[in-house]
Amino acid sequence: MAFILSIDQGTTSTRAILFDSDMRSFQTVQKEFTQYFPHPGWVEHNPSEILHSVNSVCSELMVQSKLKPRDIAAIGITNQRETVVVWERNTGNAITNAIVWQDRRTSDLCRKLDAEGHEILVTEKTGLVLDPYFSATKLCWILNNIEGARKRAEAGELLFGTIDSFLIWHLTNGKSHVTDATNASRTMLYDIFKGDWSDEICNLLNIPLNMLPRVSNSADDFGVTQILGGHTPIFGVAGDQQAATLGQTCFKPSMLKSTYGTGCFALLNTGERPIKSSNRLLTTIAYQLDDKAVYALEGSIYNAGSVVQWLRDGLKIIDHASKSDQLASQADELHNLILVPAFTGLGAPYWNSQCRGAIYGITRNTKVADLISAALQSVAFQTRDLLEAMYADYPDFSLKSLRVDGGMCASNFTMQFLANILGIPVERPQVIETTALGVAWLAGMRAGIYPNQDIFAKKWAIDRRFDPQFENDKKDFYYKKWKSAVQATLSVEF
Repeated sequence: MAFILSIDQGTTSTRAILFDSDMRSFQTVQKEFTQYFPHPGWVEHNPSEILHSVNSVCSELMVQSKLKPRDIAAIGITNQRETVVVWERNTGNAITNAIVWQDRRTSDLCRKLDAEGHEILVTEKTGLVLDPYFSATKLCWILNNIEGARKRAEAGELLFGTIDSFLIWHLTNGKSHVTDATNASRTMLYDIFKGDWSDEICNLLNIPLNMLPRVSNSADDFGVTQILGGHTPIFGVAGDQQAATLGQTCFKPSMLKSTYGTGCFALLNTGERPIKSSNRLLTTIAYQLDDKAVYALEGSIYNAGSVVQWLRDGLKIIDHASKSDQLASQADELHNLILVPAFTGLGAPYWNSQCRGAIYGITRNTKVADLISAALQSVAFQTRDLLEAMYADYPDFSLKSLRVDGGMCASNFTMQFLANILGIPVERPQVIETTALGVAWLAGMRAGIYPNQDIFAKKWAIDRRFDPQFENDKKDFYYKKWKSAVQATLSVEF
């Protein structure tokens, strides 16, 4: 039996997952790593610690599974997107901490570029909006603020990459400086319509082209690694949300998935036709196979599972995320508490990096259960924001159900409220970690041991279906309160 190894390098942890020849999860090892918050709004990772976590989980996985390197046919890598690493070409050492996708330090630069009228260029070339979320201004900040970085980059001494590129470079001992089209499409430097790096945007931000990786298909030959002790090919790479789209088998236009991890990301397949949004959604590449890009409309929410982490680690009102469901069910339904989790601003469709979180409706009778309930409900409200924008942008879109995945979809309370607010069934698959499955399918398909799209799609199966329980008046009443709370939050900048 041949196995595929998925390396899932996420925002708060790294996982190694083995899938067997029937695409069933066989073994998993996970390791958390440190989050650094050096200034308000700044979020960093130590690239060496991330690399160590990858080596650690892969080594432990091989020990626990008792497999040999020859048993692993290929490796797939999926990663947190937009996070930026700059490292030395000769040594592989990062010149500073990775700047994480959540980081907001380039807000002023984005406002300046917008005021100068450059957002039109950015959107026309990349399908994105001018926001600190994306990689380009993070890279620009490193070149401008780390001593000697720009001069060294212009001399060809430094390399840029998102996390996938950094890992592949190290796993192949510096032989492969490469990324895939999905990750490239999130940098705000890649022309998703021409399929190449944008000279105009690189010139605008003064970014040397010699720093940028080669862009490949999502299923391709990314090099060979000895991380498992043998010579194992890396055959699949995709950003985490695109990998989840594949894992949910959203291969046809109008299919939509929503992933609930640290943030929430909804991707709507629009086929080979890119849809340019009029409602502040993103046009992006869902996946690229055989040099043909399939596009998506994406809505990005910064804070979903991170809200539960805040309840646990910040407020310390729960000791484990699993307790949130039980406590939320004890909330007073008449209390109507609204939490807007703008810890790092609000993503789509608002794109306001300056506002901060707020809680509305607090009384002397407000209890812990009410706050937890409001935190979980905020995820559903934000998802409806995204769907409303998608309906407006894509007239052909008719959604009969929503496929969900990610750690937070294990919360029955959240998924039921999501179905209630959207007014459509929510379907949780048997494999909720679809991100790792999606990139495993890419690698396994390239290796010749996994099936094509049609057969893969037939294997998708529901674990539980959540049917809506609210009448239209009730769901619209709740949503109206949410919209009022958001407008109030947007009116105050920090």
